[in-house]
Amino acid sequence: MKIKTGIIGGAGYTAGELIRLLINHPFVEILFVHSTSNAGNKLTDVHEGLIGETDLIFADTYDLNQIDALFLCSAHGDSKKFLDSNTIPEKLKIIDLSTDYRHKETAGGFVYGLPEINKSNIRNTKKIANPGCFATAIQLGLLPLAHKGLLTNDIHVNAITGSTGAGVKPSTTSHFSWRDNNISVYKAFEHQHLKEIKESLIQLQKDFDKEINFIPVRGNFSRGIFASMYTESVLSLEEAVELYEDFYKDAAFTFVTNKNPDLKQVVNTNKCIIHLEKHGNKLFIISIIDNLLKGASGQALQNFNLMFGLDEKTGLKLKPSAF
Repeated sequence: MKIKTGIIGGAGYTAGELIRLLINHPFVEILFVHSTSNAGNKLTDVHEGLIGETDLIFADTYDLNQIDALFLCSAHGDSKKFLDSNTIPEKLKIIDLSTDYRHKETAGGFVYGLPEINKSNIRNTKKIANPGCFATAIQLGLLPLAHKGLLTNDIHVNAITGSTGAGVKPSTTSHFSWRDNNISVYKAFEHQHLKEIKESLIQLQKDFDKEINFIPVRGNFSRGIFASMYTESVLSLEEAVELYEDFYKDAAFTFVTNKNPDLKQVVNTNKCIIHLEKHGNKLFIISIIDNLLKGASGQALQNFNLMFGLDEKTGLKLKPSAF
């Protein structure tokens, strides 16, 4: 029997990727994809990459009693408005891809959906707050150190993201003619994902109180996040590699490599690839993901699989381009 799903906010990039994954998932049936602005249009009018794969039409109505799982892909702030204004069936499982429930003081019973540290809680909840894209890449680069209480110095992070991270709505900084052959820094030291990163680090290392000096960069490419970070560490390179490999030994999609990675190794996959180097007393960490998959819709489906007792890799055996 298929697991019946619905999507609210179906016109954006993350929704498009999620639909692509769900229509190819062996145990899923999509009952509705809701979009007020596109109601009555074919999904393929907006998500043209799905031509030949679905005949679904965007809906302006929905029946939450008919589905088992709901994905919220609306703009930040709209998920809470939606849940507050609708009667939510007791059995319904919800995965929210916005920022609305990621932080402890606003969680409202939502579990933070980072499987690498919260897998058992994800399996036993009905409500998931899907992590942010920068947050996912940076946390996965730091969590093994936090697990052993080894984040004892300030952390310095430079991370560059593709233009899809800004969403589907055009802006001056996502316009092709501005973005092409160009990079720029934004929200230096104050990016909104810092809060959820710190909360996860404190979850593993209670006394963590160091600075995370995060410089986000807009990249001149479409998708992917390349995060490079360093912190002072007493570990040798061999000790650090052993620590990371042990921490991620049961992770479905996070891998440690001794080769200097490049972004194309993760684009169009749900992988996070981590590389470590030691330079003097500094441990240098590279962590790379696809911002639309492991940083959004792929991780949402990974959480969905865990919530429904499925192998977390189901529907996510994706391969990067060879070139």
